[in-house]
Amino acid sequence: MKLFDILNFSITDVIDILLFASLLYYLYRLIKGTVAINIFMGIVMIYLMWKITEALQMQLLSSILGQFIGVGVFALIVVFQQEIRRFLLTIGTTNITARNKLHSIFKFFKQKETLLNIESLVNVCEKLGSSHTGALIVLERNVPLNFVTETGDKMNLEFSEPIIESIFYKNSPLHDGAIVIRDNKIVATRVILPIAAEDTLPKSYGLRHRAAVSITEKTDATAIVVSEETGHISYFKNGTFVNFKGKEELITLIEKDFK
Repeated sequence: MKLFDILNFSITDVIDILLFASLLYYLYRLIKGTVAINIFMGIVMIYLMWKITEALQMQLLSSILGQFIGVGVFALIVVFQQEIRRFLLTIGTTNITARNKLHSIFKFFKQKETLLNIESLVNVCEKLGSSHTGALIVLERNVPLNFVTETGDKMNLEFSEPIIESIFYKNSPLHDGAIVIRDNKIVATRVILPIAAEDTLPKSYGLRHRAAVSITEKTDATAIVVSEETGHISYFKNGTFVNFKGKEELITLIEKDFK
């Protein structure tokens, strides 16, 4: 076979390779920083071992590994159910009939930078905590949150500390539910989020914390909860509580998630 025959790619082949590479890149971004990345690497290692044992004609081990790979699709669905749900949710919540939605369909393939002043966000959360004012703030990343913003009052407010304080003021008509922030805009208030029936959460955690677990489990959004009882600030990502020590570390965590 000639070298030129191998390199004879058509436009379709190039598009095929680029789409496959994009999917792999998005899969990596989806599971990066989670336990799923370790599971994924383990599956890859088992697959490589299977191919090596096949090549070396190690019949017993090759047969056992082959059986495991044979049911691998079902295992992947079970193991990566949250990531698969998140991926399907990204596609399902994209309205391809709206203007500029061609960009939205593929926007999860590229990095997104937030315009939000993260330091101001943490500052206002500390103020709310000092006055024991409860709050639930959802930060949209790549997966559109239209399916939850529809449950609340749509807004188009520029983010600022006084506005956040006024929204969550105890006598404010907007303080119930969550707010959703997209870039530097408050796009919805009084949002009703699904509640996770998570038994592993401490008993002291209320509905705000369970809602934060649920929305960050089903999408790639992150959430900040200010406890009304204790004033403590909690940060949630991928359906779990993220530990941090102090204001500066929380700012660093949020900045890292939005890079």
